Amino acid sequence: MKINAGEIASLIKEQIKNYHHKIDSSDVGTVVTVGDGIALVYGLDEAMLGELLLFPNDIYGMVMNLEKDHVGAVLLGDDTLIKEGDTVKRTKRVMEVSVGEEMLGRVVNALGQPIDGLGPIKTKESRPIEVVAPGVMKRESVNTPLETGLKCIDAITPIGRGQRELIIGDRQTGKTAIAIDTIINQKDKGVICIYVAIGQKNSTVAQIVEKLRVNNALSYTIVIAATASEPAPLLYVAPYSGSAIAEHFMYQGKDVLIVYDDLSKHAVAYRALSLLLKRSPGREAYPGDVFYLHSRLLERACKLNKENGGGSITALPIVETQAGDISAYIPTNVISITDGQIFLVSDLFNAGQRPAIDVGLSVSRVGGAAQYKAMKQVASSIKIDLASYQEMKSFAQFGSDLDASTLKVLRHGDALQEVLKQKQYQPYSMEHEIFDLFMAKHGYLDELEINKVSEALNKAYSYILNNKKELIESIKNEKQILPEVETALKAALSEFMEVYKKELND
Repeated sequence: MKINAGEIASLIKEQIKNYHHKIDSSDVGTVVTVGDGIALVYGLDEAMLGELLLFPNDIYGMVMNLEKDHVGAVLLGDDTLIKEGDTVKRTKRVMEVSVGEEMLGRVVNALGQPIDGLGPIKTKESRPIEVVAPGVMKRESVNTPLETGLKCIDAITPIGRGQRELIIGDRQTGKTAIAIDTIINQKDKGVICIYVAIGQKNSTVAQIVEKLRVNNALSYTIVIAATASEPAPLLYVAPYSGSAIAEHFMYQGKDVLIVYDDLSKHAVAYRALSLLLKRSPGREAYPGDVFYLHSRLLERACKLNKENGGGSITALPIVETQAGDISAYIPTNVISITDGQIFLVSDLFNAGQRPAIDVGLSVSRVGGAAQYKAMKQVASSIKIDLASYQEMKSFAQFGSDLDASTLKVLRHGDALQEVLKQKQYQPYSMEHEIFDLFMAKHGYLDELEINKVSEALNKAYSYILNNKKELIESIKNEKQILPEVETALKAALSEFMEVYKKELND
């Protein structure tokens, strides 16, 4: 029997034509190279950007590069357990994190898994970590204050619910302290707090969690920790996970405060990943899209309008400067994305001014819209008074004979500086802040020795609470200082100061 090659070829072609079952090889790939938390995978032609991949030993990876013949994935686990030639499977799901009320009071890693030893978190929902921020038509202007409990901030650079206020300064100037005090001050105010630690030491995170617990703030707080000992991909993912958890509450109409501590380390982690993925470096070796990295994160903080539930996310990103250089790449990026900045200075910190806020360089672009009327009444002139004081102080050091008006400005400025000092973990109530600033504004403290200002404030507040409590209650309830309350308060303070000065002289 003679074999006809043409017949066999036509027969095979016919069978192939009639074979409808598609062999899907695009859902399984092979590791080409692995190392430094990065894996290049061949064969995943259908993979999506941001998709989760399943590697051997139950290690997940996230797709970050889509090349012509391979995909680049960052590994969310120990890369030493993966080797060349390993099989990789698509999950067909983008990176998600668990969300829900069950996470309150817990410490979790960047993937939302508990790391506090209190057992599993039984959440019912999850959200993608990367989503498009709400559009302009879904938002409304910021109009409700988020009280920090810090006189200097609430008076001069007020923060509103839905705002993004940058905390910036050199290391060891009290940036984290401001954020933690703000979280502690949200007790009984209906604000859910999320603290994202990026690249911090494990011991530092443990101390912060303990401080929150001691101050009864952990019950309404979620701590997300991507510490310095963890691989760069987890540091990169952590703030987006925090934002996804915050959005779950925002879309339920709740107010959320989220702290990113800090975005300098986040940018460095992203730079490491990008350079390993062979992306082109630009200014200061950062990739060109590092601005987009933070803008798409911080743009998710907003105040939704009533039609969309009226919830809000207030973001307090922290950025570390080197020797006070706010013109460096990452600080300028984040300054341009946020609605203002609180600038902390080493010189003030070392001089004992805590919080060490530079009033001249700090600004809130939301301003008076995020202040109660009572706070506006007492805080309106503070910035100008402090600016005059700083100018006079630098001028006065060159001369010995000062006229009465210059001495008055200097005395008032000294007293005001002292009033704005505050101890850590001791946030004030709104009415207490307003009372202290009222005394400072109307010059009751100008004649006192500087070391007596703090004592006078405390004694005066106790005196008013014991004898004229209705005045403090009026400020608290009306959110403004009514003319009759102002008159009564001035009279009561004049009485108190007479007695107090007599005590000092005796």
